[in-house]
Amino acid sequence: MTIDVRSVHFDLGEPSRAYLDKKLERIAYAKDLIVDLLFSFTKEKQFKCECTVNFRWGSSAHVQETDFDLAAGMDKLIDTLEQKINKEKSKVQDKK
Repeated sequence: MTIDVRSVHFDLGEPSRAYLDKKLERIAYAKDLIVDLLFSFTKEKQFKCECTVNFRWGSSAHVQETDFDLAAGMDKLIDTLEQKINKEKSKVQDKK
């Protein structure tokens, strides 16, 4: 699983990156299902947190959240991402 993190209009510091890595442990169970995770954090009036997930079987999913606090935005994003991964995982298992 490849993880790519980009920040636009601000510098994503080491504490924020460590926080993201800690949150990614919640989806560690799916690391064999995911080819790569592409994160993009943009700061305008609010933080816009986006993630594109590319799955092993060729499909991809895009989730995004906005919040005034970066940590809260990351929390929401990981929650949504976890739901999306579970949904995709169950879809693939249903096809078998």
